[in-house]
Amino acid sequence: MDTLRIIFQLVVGLGLLNVWLLRPHLKTPYRGCNANNLKEEFKAYGFPIWFFYFIGALKVGSALLLLVGLWIPTLVFPSSLLIAILMMGALAMHIRVGDPWKKSMPALTMFLLSVFICLASM
Repeated sequence: MDTLRIIFQLVVGLGLLNVWLLRPHLKTPYRGCNANNLKEEFKAYGFPIWFFYFIGALKVGSALLLLVGLWIPTLVFPSSLLIAILMMGALAMHIRVGDPWKKSMPALTMFLLSVFICLASM
């Protein structure tokens, strides 16, 4: 179970860093409301620009803490719990705007992996 938790920590942590640091300006098939980038996606959901930066900081910070948790295990539970909560919010936004189910799959996957990490780190 520890090996699987570690793999999931890497997938979630690196996945979030990829989305928020390397690919925020790119169009993907998973962007809500057919937005061309991450900022447009938040705008399409009706959020102000400061909220984009706030959520970005939470996601990048929690992803980094999840990765640091590989060496400092006490960081794993709170960071994975925060990520699970953030992913519930992402899922709610996809549902709110009526996105097709496919667009919710990355958030759902990250949510499920984060819940597993949370439970495995208790």
